[in-house]
Amino acid sequence: MHDLAARRSALSFLWLSVALNIAFADILGLFTPGVLGQVMDGVIEGVALSERLMLVAAVFIEVPVAMIVAMQVMPRRAWRPVNSAAAVVTALFVLGGGSLKPHYVFFATCEILALCAIVWLVWRSPAAEPERM
Repeated sequence: MHDLAARRSALSFLWLSVALNIAFADILGLFTPGVLGQVMDGVIEGVALSERLMLVAAVFIEVPVAMIVAMQVMPRRAWRPVNSAAAVVTALFVLGGGSLKPHYVFFATCEILALCAIVWLVWRSPAAEPERM
């Protein structure tokens, strides 16, 4: 993939994939028997829900969402450090905030594979490549 616009698009689509998988893992999680009762009680799998916890989760979830747009406007020289940091933060969120339910493990696997593809893509291309469209 040598065209800068094609790389930008590929990276944006990979970040979109990560964001959608995070969202759908959580949506499907609500359909797991017993979860809605836990939500109503304010404790899911032993974790107490709070406004602060929801804010922290929102910040982590916003990382891949922001990267979808950022990849379209970010200068090429910033790709490696920004994508690498965002991928690590997102992977920690996915692995640390998940569960071992089969649907979640499946989604988390897809998310981690997409994050690996993002890091691989930004590190395999030359860092000092001129920005041509």
